Amino acid sequence: MLPPVPKAEGLYKPVLMQGDLVYFSGHLPILSDGSMITGRVGTELSIEEGAAAARHVGLSVLSSLKEKLGSLNQISRLVKLLGMVNAPSSFWEHPKVINGCSELFREIWGEDLGVGVRSAFGVSGLPGNASVEIEGIFQLAQ
Repeated sequence: MLPPVPKAEGLYKPVLMQGDLVYFSGHLPILSDGSMITGRVGTELSIEEGAAAARHVGLSVLSSLKEKLGSLNQISRLVKLLGMVNAPSSFWEHPKVINGCSELFREIWGEDLGVGVRSAFGVSGLPGNASVEIEGIFQLAQ
């Protein structure tokens, strides 16, 4: 079950279609009850808890895409993910955290189409003290 579609909290579009590409703005780990997973990975949250938060981000992304497209069946592949992890400067396992989202998309679209290019890095803070934020690009079926 997908969480509720997150509401934009600033001046931006959560999802933007351009040609056969669908861009999604940074999404946060919103749970089905509307609460958010917060805290710094590496101090307040474990890597595993951070990865679970990243998976929830992926679910929020799917909610936004489904609202915009009407169905996830139009998506042909993941193109790119950019993952930001709220972590102290001494933390260096950001890719393991963002794997939570990457693994979700691989489960849905498979190894070839569900895995795209990716960057993952740490930041000193995120909106609302969110543990992770992820943005990216999908390609639509032609």
